[in-house]
Formats: sequence, structure tokens, C-alpha cells
Amino acid sequence: MIYKKIVMLGILLLFTVAATFAGEQRKKVACIGNSVTYGYGHANAAATSYPAQLGTMLGEKYDVRNFGKSGATLLRKGHRPYNKQAEYEAALEFAPDLAIIHLGLNDTDPRNWPDYRDEFIPDYLALIDTLRAVSPKVEIWICRMTPIFNAHPRFKSGTRDWHAQIQQAIEETAAIAGTGLIDLHSPLYDRPDLFADALHPNEEGAGIIAKTVYSAITGEYGGLSLPAIYGNNMIIQRDKPFLLKGTANAGAKVTARLGKEKRSTRALPDGKWQMEFAPLSRGEGLVLEVKSEGKVVTFENIAVGEVWLCSGQSNMAFMLKEGTAAQKHIASTKGRGIRIYDMKPRVITNPVAWDSIDLVKLNRHDYYKPTAWQELTPENAADFSAVAYHFGAMLADSLQVPIGLICNAVGGAPAESFIDRRTLEHHPYLVDILYNWRANDFIQPWVRQRASQNIANSKNRLQRHPYEPCYLFETGIAPIAGYPVRGAIWYQGESNAHNVEAYEALFGAMLQSWREAWNDELPFYFVQLSSLNRPSWPHFRDAQRRLALAHEKCAMAVSSDHGNPYDVHPKEKQPIGQRLARQALYGTYGYKNIVPEGPTAKAAQCDARGTVCLKLDNAQGLTTSDGEAPRTFELAEAQGLYHPATAEIKDGCIYIKCKQVKAPARIRYGWQPYTTANLINGDSLPASTFQMEIK
Repeated sequence: MIYKKIVMLGILLLFTVAATFAGEQRKKVACIGNSVTYGYGHANAAATSYPAQLGTMLGEKYDVRNFGKSGATLLRKGHRPYNKQAEYEAALEFAPDLAIIHLGLNDTDPRNWPDYRDEFIPDYLALIDTLRAVSPKVEIWICRMTPIFNAHPRFKSGTRDWHAQIQQAIEETAAIAGTGLIDLHSPLYDRPDLFADALHPNEEGAGIIAKTVYSAITGEYGGLSLPAIYGNNMIIQRDKPFLLKGTANAGAKVTARLGKEKRSTRALPDGKWQMEFAPLSRGEGLVLEVKSEGKVVTFENIAVGEVWLCSGQSNMAFMLKEGTAAQKHIASTKGRGIRIYDMKPRVITNPVAWDSIDLVKLNRHDYYKPTAWQELTPENAADFSAVAYHFGAMLADSLQVPIGLICNAVGGAPAESFIDRRTLEHHPYLVDILYNWRANDFIQPWVRQRASQNIANSKNRLQRHPYEPCYLFETGIAPIAGYPVRGAIWYQGESNAHNVEAYEALFGAMLQSWREAWNDELPFYFVQLSSLNRPSWPHFRDAQRRLALAHEKCAMAVSSDHGNPYDVHPKEKQPIGQRLARQALYGTYGYKNIVPEGPTAKAAQCDARGTVCLKLDNAQGLTTSDGEAPRTFELAEAQGLYHPATAEIKDGCIYIKCKQVKAPARIRYGWQPYTTANLINGDSLPASTFQMEIK
């Protein structure tokens, strides 16, 4: 009996010594912060806060402690200074080996930042100094703050702008103090669904924070990885630097060889790397090889040519097999040198309720099916965009170089879903489109109703949907942004036609958003809506006409002559794609022998007898599509009081008159939702519908 007791005591002593030794060897990690660090709103913060999840990820070699204090400010004169809290004293007593500091969110309170902003950096440096005083070898990372979303009650009254200013102050603090800097903003900025109160991330959001901090501490980012847009059969945009980017473990050397050219760099502390190859003018059968830490990624059969992004809603998504003369066009795809990167949605926005699996995938941005670059063949062409194909086919014939087409189009999608969040948040007019979007009059009723129908099975009040503002930018545009392209073509507007004024702002915001994403003044060619019996369409088409004139490197293709009074999806797509190609050949490639568009109204003047003379550009060979007199012209002495007018083509101008209108002040043409307007030029290109003042 005594022997057994001695053995047991010996075992306990061994465990005690081992535990003590292990404790001495464990790295102490202090997670210092506010309610986000604490795990506010979690049912069991002790298990699901980011420090708790970080501890699980790091394992037994680390002792991770949570020193988060709800409501704490970094500012020492703030309403709840962190340096006066018990958690601060406990963190100092802990004497950490590693410290992660996430403070600043509560400093956006109007009680704090407006009065004491000049003290933020000094106060942050003081906090860092106190940690270094108690633990001279401590490694410190300070964090760019997690997002505050627009639903926060103070968002527009100051929080939005102060949050951005504090982010900049945090970055400056890291540079001055020589600490690490962890970006907790970017990984969560496209996940508003994880922030029930627009401020505090839930358990899944805390997991994203923990993973981000884990990678920063360990330098582990999963090794070499490249975005899916790079791959076999891809086309590199000619005559532009080729940007190659990806992730690797922090500090890892990355080398790449494209043809005979070789580049190398090292991954930054956040795991990101990029390199740039000199512009290429031609090439086929090229190989790209990327290496890092023993891993090799090889892409083959690469060509150099012209790359275009093709985006919009259902009329851009409309497939070749659905159009007129489908089999003829499908057969014509063979041997054209076109390659496609076709981004197809996992679920179509048909009038059905989606299942729970798809709803979860949507929230996690898993909306598009996996895809890869392919050489266009009759077999895969049938399901590809008809407009994009006909655009690319005309470019291929004219330029005699390989053509790459990246298609990213979603049926029914409104323009606001293609714009990045920051652009909308900081737009003085459009910021309101973000609020309660499924009950927001900025957004077309059909769009809101269809989205609500699709997500009816979701119990998450913040459930994402592809029609939600920003969503398609985050899931479809951002992943390919930066991949060099020549420009973009766009067929969209049907889901915004209820609000012309909003669309005019949205169009400019989207153009800015995309050009900033590519850091390039991309040419942008779009399709004017066709003819359809929807009352707002004449005004919408005219707004599109004005937008083409208002923006640089932007032009429009008219489609009203190929409309259908009852079908929003006209089946004749070849002329539309070719009209976009004409604009690109003329405006981007300098083919000045090409007529880019139909007759465009320039000015209207009235003589003493009440006859209006309309002058037009692109009017060589001015005539009508059916040989009859020009029709659908109207005159008015005041807005809204229009009368049908007769028109005659003479000497390249059009003369219009109306007995009921003695002193014409306004003129319009084709001003019907479904119009039979017939004015064309010698290249059979139609005139846009329009309205304008008479001078």
C-alpha cells in the first residue's frame, strides 16, 4: 500500500514538473482590445471570441489570453480609456511575448475623435511603450480596425469618416513604433452578414479575425496560391504590363518565368505578392511557371492578344444557343482564335426559393461555379454569351490576334450590385441605396421581390443575394480586378429603368469603381436598351445616350431596332455585338475608316415658318431602314405637349414640321417604349431615340 502511494506521488510530481516546464515554454499572447476582442454578442464568448479561436489554432505551445474590454477607447481622454481599465492592468501583469492590439472603434464616438484626435497617435505610442516596458522582448502587432457598416446609427453623421481617419492614424502609428500591422478590415469588409449590429462580428466573423491574426503571427498563408483567373489557355493583354499576383507564406521567395522573361519577389508580411512582366506584343503557346518553397504552378498554352470584360444582366448572359440562327453561329466559332473565361452563377435567379446549402454559399461568396480559360469551340460556345461572342468575333476578324472574353453576367442584376462598397458608402447621393435594400425605393420593385423570393428559406435577416448592392462586385469583379484587360462591354439597365436619375449616378459610380479596381481608364462600351412596352424606357434610353456623351472613353450601341414589344430578351444578338465591336474598333483601336454608330442628333434649329432643321453626326448616306419617310418625330412648344410631326431628309439634314406647333421649342424621336423609328445612315446603323431643345 505504501509502495503504491509512493508511485502515485512520483507520477504526480512528474506531471507537475512537466506542466511547469511546458508553462515556462509556452508563448504568452495578449489580445488587447474592445468589445470585438471580448466577443460581445456571442452566446459563449469564452469559447467563440477571436482570442479563444486563435488559441485553438495556435495550439498548446501558446497561452492566449483575452484582455478585451467592451466600450474601451484608445484615447486616454476618451469616454472609457483602455489604460484605466482592469483589463489593461491584467495585460501588463501577464507580460506577454506577443501582443495583438485592436483598438479605435469606440474612438469614432462623437465624444472622442472630434475633440481629441490629435492625441490618438501619442496615446497609442504610450500604450505600446508600456507593453515594452514590462516585457522588453514583446512582439507587437496593431490592427487596422474591423469594419463599421452603414446600418450603424452614427454612420453618416461622422463614424464613416472618422473610422477612415483613425485607420490612417493606426497605419502611421505602426510605422512610427515599428510594430507589425494586421489588416482586420479587408477580410471582413465584404461580409456585412456577419455583423448583426453593423459593429460586432459574430462567431464566424471572429473566426476570420482569428485566422487573420494566426497567419500574421506564424507567417503561414497556405503556401503558393494564385487567383483562378490565371490558368492554362489564358490570354495576356498585349502591349500592357502583365500583372501577376497571388499569396505565399510571409517572406517566402516567389519566382516566375513567362517565356524567356524571369521575375522574382518576396511575399509581404500579409502573404501578398505581385510582380510585373514587360508588355508583350504577340505570342502563342507560352508557358508561365511560378515557384515558391518547393511548390511549382505551371500554366500552358498561353496566348497574347486582346482581352475584354463582358458584363451586365440577362441580355449579356443570353446564350448563343438561345438566339436566332443559333446553329449557324455556333458552327462559326471554330478556328476564330477566341478564348473564354465564362463565370456562370451556381444558382439562377428564377422565381423559386433557394435551399439552405446555396444560401450559405452565397453568404460566403461562393456564388460562381468554378471556371477556367477555354479555347472557344462549337461544343462550349453554345452556352456562352451571344453578344460577347459576336463582339469578339468581329474583333478577331479585324485585328487578326487572339481574343480573350471574360464573361460575368447575372440575369436581373441591377447596376448597384456591380459597384464596390467604398464607392457607395462615400457617395453623397447613393449611400442611401445600402440601407435595408429589400425595402428601398432606390431599387426596382421587381428586383427586391425576386430577391426576397429566392432567399425566403433563410433565417438570417442579413442573408446575401446577388442583387444586393456591392455583392456582384465583391464576388465577381474583385476576384478578377487587376488582370490586364483592354476594356469592358456592358449590357444592363432593365433592372434600373424605374429610376433614371438614380441610374445616371450609378453608372458614373460603377465606371469609377471599375477603373479604380483596375487602376486603368478602361474604355467602356455599352448597349442602349432595346424597344419594349415598358413606360419608363424612352426616358431611360435617353439617359443612356447622355451618359455616353458625358464620360470619357465611353460609347453606346443602339439596339432599339431589334427589340420586341413583349420580350425583354430580343433574340437577334449578332448586330448588337457587332455594333459594340464597331465602337471599340473606332474608339480604342483607331480604325477611323469605320463608322462607329448611327446618326446622332447634334443640334436643332427652327426657322421663322416653324420648320425645324435637325443636324446630325455620322449621317453619311442618311436614309431610312424601310425606304419610307422618317417617322416617330414629334414637336412641342412646351415639355409634355408633343404632337406628331412630318419629316423629310434633304442635304444630309432632316426637316421637321407640325401644323399644331407654331413655335417649336422641343423635339423628340422614337419616344415610345416600343418604337418603330426608322432613321439609319449609309452603314445601316440606327439613330438613337432622343429628346432635345430647339434653338
